[in-house]
Amino acid sequence: MPLGNEPLSREYLERMVRELISASLMADSSTRIEIRRENSLIIQHGEYRIVVALPPVSDGIEITAVKPLIKRRLEEYSLHPKVLDRLSRQAEGILIAGPPGAGKTTFAQALAEYYMSLGKIVKTVESPRDMILPNEITQISKTYASSEEIHDLLLLSRPDFTIFDEMRDTADFQLYIDLRLAGVGMVGVVHATSPIDAIQRFIGRTELGMLPSIIDTVLFMKDGEVQKVYSLELTVKVPEGMSEEDLARPVVIVKDFINDTVEYEIYVFGEEIFVTPISKSRRVSQAVGDKRLISRIIRVLRKYVPPEEVSIIKGEDGSIIIQVPDAYIGVVISKGLPKLENIRKKFNVQLKVRPKEH
Repeated sequence: MPLGNEPLSREYLERMVRELISASLMADSSTRIEIRRENSLIIQHGEYRIVVALPPVSDGIEITAVKPLIKRRLEEYSLHPKVLDRLSRQAEGILIAGPPGAGKTTFAQALAEYYMSLGKIVKTVESPRDMILPNEITQISKTYASSEEIHDLLLLSRPDFTIFDEMRDTADFQLYIDLRLAGVGMVGVVHATSPIDAIQRFIGRTELGMLPSIIDTVLFMKDGEVQKVYSLELTVKVPEGMSEEDLARPVVIVKDFINDTVEYEIYVFGEEIFVTPISKSRRVSQAVGDKRLISRIIRVLRKYVPPEEVSIIKGEDGSIIIQVPDAYIGVVISKGLPKLENIRKKFNVQLKVRPKEH
């Protein structure tokens, strides 16, 4: 809506800027300066985000006020029941990805309020702090605190979940990684043109084998809705397309969570990291019929993991999948699998290790 027919004078615009700055200095004001540079300002005035550009950055004084167009509750999204169950009970390393304007921050805001409704302690890291959230959720400014300071604040206060809006540079990704590995539930918002692109932004910034421990769920947004959900798992296998058994190595499996089909494999070959799309759909299903094989596997693994924590199933590709809790994955892969080599050869099967579903 036009404010008037006459152009606003420079003096009038300068007075508006001074009034906004003065309002931000009042203790009980809903106005705060989020980012202040020599020739620009970003101010949060209630629910309005106000961007001020000054010469010589702009050719004149420009004031732009942006109001959020929509606010939604998580229940208003058409989420598959499996996805909602995973978000409420299992997922702790979450990425919300999508192109600009896809509704990522709106969904992150809804997720923050959903976690709060479950009795979780939720905090956010934002720059600018433009999420409209209840007072119970502390919003931390990335502008006024260094990554080290934010790390210490969150690590010592131990929230159940931290919503990290607009992750951009290596420092942001490293902060997400460090806090996640320290046991803090993390929800990161990243720009990506496809779901796999969001995962690839972490490659090279952490060890490949740690990826499923850092990211367990990827939600890809488009047109304001969740279009794709990925889950990540770590296993030891011969990568898709290779046939030699001695090429078996740790492989990160990226699955369509709803359909339980493998879409990508990520692994190291030589000194390169490969992200390979899988064209053939594969599902983990039927039980293993050979009880001798099950008993021998469990007998070997009982040295590393309690037998009641081991479940063994058969994949459609004929492989034997050993499922153990996350805490035992490392020792089973490093020490258990080599001990199972004779059993693998005797029964002529391929063995894989995956995290056990909670």
